[in-house]
This record gives sequence, C-alpha cells and structure tokens, in this order.
Amino acid sequence: MIPMVDLKTQYHMLKAEIDKAVLDALESTQFILGPNVTAFEQEAAAYLGAPHAVACASGTDALHLAVVAAGIGPGDEVITSPFTFIATAEAICYAGATPVFVDIDPGTFNIDPARIEAAITPRTKAVIPVHLFGQPANMAAIKAICDKHGLLLIEDCAQSFGAAVDGSMTGTLGKMGCFSFFPSKNLGCFGDGGLVTCATPELAAQVKILRNHGSAVRYHHNVIGYNSRLDDIQAAILRIKLKRIDGFNSGRRRVAHLYSSLLKEVATVPREDGKGVHVYHQYTILTDQRDRIMAKLSEKQIASAVYYPIPLHKQEVFSTACATLSLPVAEGVANRCMSLPIYPEMTDEQVRLVAETVKEALVG
Repeated sequence: MIPMVDLKTQYHMLKAEIDKAVLDALESTQFILGPNVTAFEQEAAAYLGAPHAVACASGTDALHLAVVAAGIGPGDEVITSPFTFIATAEAICYAGATPVFVDIDPGTFNIDPARIEAAITPRTKAVIPVHLFGQPANMAAIKAICDKHGLLLIEDCAQSFGAAVDGSMTGTLGKMGCFSFFPSKNLGCFGDGGLVTCATPELAAQVKILRNHGSAVRYHHNVIGYNSRLDDIQAAILRIKLKRIDGFNSGRRRVAHLYSSLLKEVATVPREDGKGVHVYHQYTILTDQRDRIMAKLSEKQIASAVYYPIPLHKQEVFSTACATLSLPVAEGVANRCMSLPIYPEMTDEQVRLVAETVKEALVG
C-alpha cells in the first residue's frame, strides 16, 4: 500500500527525539504559551527571514487573525483565489468582509495577477494569494498591483513552508503570511497549529492580543479576541521538525521531479516557473482520464486524491453571491486535476510503481 503521505515512517525516524521533547514538555507543565512556543516563534522567524512570527492554534486561525489584525471588516472586499481550501475564504467571511474570486493561472494554479486589477473596487482592502501545493504565486506582479492601489498583501502559505521567490521565503513578501502545521503539511505537528509572520511589530502585537482573548496584560482586555494559542507540546514537536525542513522539502522535490520525468508524456505535469522554489506539498497532474487512473491506483492499493473538485465560487455556501460568476480556468482545472502520493520518505521504487500504474490505466 502507498498512502498519500506516510506520517508513521517520519515519526519513527524522529521518535526518540520527539518522545523526549514531548515528555519534557509534559514534565514542565507549561502547556499554554510555554517556552517551546516562544522558542519556536523565534526559530521559525529566523528560518523564514521574517521580522516577527506569532504562533496560533491552526492555519485557519492564522488567516483569521491576520485579516482582523489588518483592520479588514464589514463592507470590505478581499480578492483571492477560488482554487484553494475553503479556509482562505472563511477567514475573510469571519471578519465580516466579502471574498472576491478571480481566475487562476493555468500553469501554476495560483491566482492570475492579470485578472486582479479588473476586480478592484473602492471597497477592495486586500489581496490574499495562495501559494498552492507549494508553488509560490507570482508575488512581484501581485505586489506591484497592491502597491499601485494601496492594498494590503496577506499571503496564504498553508502549503508552502520553505518555498521561496528570488531568495525570499513565502510569508515574508507581504504584510503578513499565514502558515498551517496540519499533520500532513511539509512542516506538520501532531494536531492543529498555525503561525502568522508579520512585517511590523505593531501587527505582531495585534495578532498576539487577538490570539489571547484580546489581552496583552492578564485580565485586561483591549478588544474582543479569540482563544487561539499553539500548545507547548505541539511547539516542541515543530522545533524538532523545523531543523529538518530543508531535507524534507528536498525529498519532496526529488519525488516530484522523478514523477514528472516519468509522466510528462501522458499527463500535464506541474510546471516550475524558474523564479521560485516549489516545495510540492502536493504533486498534482491534469488528465482527462482522472476516474480511470484513480480506479486503477485503488486496485493496487495506491492512494490518490482530488484537490480540489469544486472551486470556491461553485460551493453551495457562495452560490448566491457568485451565481453569475464564471471562472473557466479554475473550473476546468477542478474537472481534470488529481494528486498522487508524495512525501519525503517515498522511495524511487514507489514513485516508479505509481507512475507505471498511471500509464497502465491510460493504455488499458
């Protein structure tokens, strides 16, 4: 059997170190905003090259806290991608603002900068590009648009920890970057976890207040906040994994490049634009034979998945607001995309077996 991601193998590789760190955290009994959280924030900021980093309870919360800290609220519009997990749009809605979806680039599946400007209105407050599947968005073009129109730029980095553009890590290219540490992510903990990188100390201070019930000083509450704190046990695990993130990402790139060499003649394989470092949270191909391939993979106990089968503007929750919206690239990609297993510990032999099975499905 080949799963989409093999968390057990990675845990066993790091078991002695992780188990000790968890037991040490338990022994300390400093479970909420403890020393591992502070250390992880500092270490993550140093790795990313971010001025400030604030840990929180999940990637969804990271987006929500960033949007609220940026002062986005009712009456505001935020431009983003329709081809992403719903958390990106949820965070905008949580703040009372309106997500405005524009179509994607057919090569990278990221938001198409050429379509952003036409969607700007007097109510537009920000743009949230998503670095989908670990492929950095075209940040130079997006930033130029934001600078021209005075818009906030908040990055959704849930799938891109360690990805870079022209030497700068994702999460450092806008005012804030929002990361997820869901277990299957490139840098994953053993539950939920998130992080907000901030360009200024003022934004970082606001995120810290918001994550802790609107409080900077205990029992003094400046604003209505939230309970969104990364626990010390998860931070201890993340500190161990952070030291290996470059190796993990290199392993994913090895797997991806081997897949592409084997499948480029039978499917549309991921494209790297040469400007950024793609870290392949997912390896996603386009094919007109998706159901056939997935059935053949399943026969051989090889996992596969569709990220994402329904673009956000076609989801029921947005059906009224987006009733007349047509985004043909996102809709076409959703109909043809499928993701193959990828994780750093995957062997070349396993990759070849998956690729051979894909080819078998297309020939048979």
